[in-house]
Amino acid sequence: MQGKSNPVTPAGYAAMRARYDQLLGTERPAIVEIVSWAAGNGDRSENGDYLYGRKRMREIDRELAHLARRMKAARVIDPAAQPDKSRAFFGATITLADADDVERVVTLVGDDEQDASAGRIGWSSPVARAIKGAAVGDLRSVRLPGGLKEWEVIAIDYA
Repeated sequence: MQGKSNPVTPAGYAAMRARYDQLLGTERPAIVEIVSWAAGNGDRSENGDYLYGRKRMREIDRELAHLARRMKAARVIDPAAQPDKSRAFFGATITLADADDVERVVTLVGDDEQDASAGRIGWSSPVARAIKGAAVGDLRSVRLPGGLKEWEVIAIDYA
């Protein structure tokens, strides 16, 4: 997805920004301090604090670079500003029912903020692609690892 637009809700962008600021302003300086202290203790080849600190600093730098790329590509979309609230688009909370009348509530969010256990599914996931543009009463099918699944759109809400 690099190089492409990265749709994200205002809350999702704020969470990415908060994580970036926390890593850059708190965690990285603490690790730099530990590494500096450990480096002053002599032999670095057997210095656990130094070796762990350098490893952790590389992990932090990698995550900072990833977050910076994602935020640069981010296109913040406010679900409340959606002009057509009768159809399922980015930011919509959709209630689906399967053939057994088992309901499932999902919210279409950016791929960086997806959390299936909380009902937030990524914009480019198979389920999201299947229900994009659906209206209440529409039937949508999606091929999942367990086979073909069909849902009816029961309700659409933009919080």
